[in-house]
Amino acid sequence: MEKLNLSPTKSNLTSIKGSLEFAQEGYELLDKKRNVLIQEMMKRIDEAREIQSEINEYFFEAYQALQSVDITQGIKTVEEIATGIDFIDNIKIRSYSVMGVEIPEVEALSEEISPHYSFYRTNMALDRAYKNFQRVVSLITRLAEIETSVYRLATSIKKTQKRANALDNILIPRYKNTVKFIQDTLEEKEREDFYRVKMLKGNL
Repeated sequence: MEKLNLSPTKSNLTSIKGSLEFAQEGYELLDKKRNVLIQEMMKRIDEAREIQSEINEYFFEAYQALQSVDITQGIKTVEEIATGIDFIDNIKIRSYSVMGVEIPEVEALSEEISPHYSFYRTNMALDRAYKNFQRVVSLITRLAEIETSVYRLATSIKKTQKRANALDNILIPRYKNTVKFIQDTLEEKEREDFYRVKMLKGNL
């Protein structure tokens, strides 16, 4: 069994015992961190599934409404109206920390209906399409936030797992083997010294 190459002295024994205790505490902390990160990631994965399902529903409703607009208003009219709708370029992103992992937080977009087209040229189907597409955009920003969070959490979990495995499978066993080796060597030396003293006393 692998051990550290140290002289079997009492001072080295004390030092290596301290290192072993520190490594064991480090492993416990890493294990707790890994569990917390896994829980956080799983919550987000479940939420992402729900949001994806919502996006599909709103997309379906939006395209149905848009087809109705195409039939009643004409595709050209819809294209002209679409060019008047502003791009969304004011998304604000903050971040917060979960066990040292930076998690993005997208500020919710306003879903208030404020059409950029005149009502006399349109009908309720276009309003419905506009409202549903606006909801889709809001959900997509939330989904992007979650997917980025999941990626960062998964990356951190992998690193944490690697460090925990190194401690549990390499460093801690090495420290334990070294402690046992030094203890066994010191005990053997004490026995030899005891018999040597006993023999000296017997010869006197």
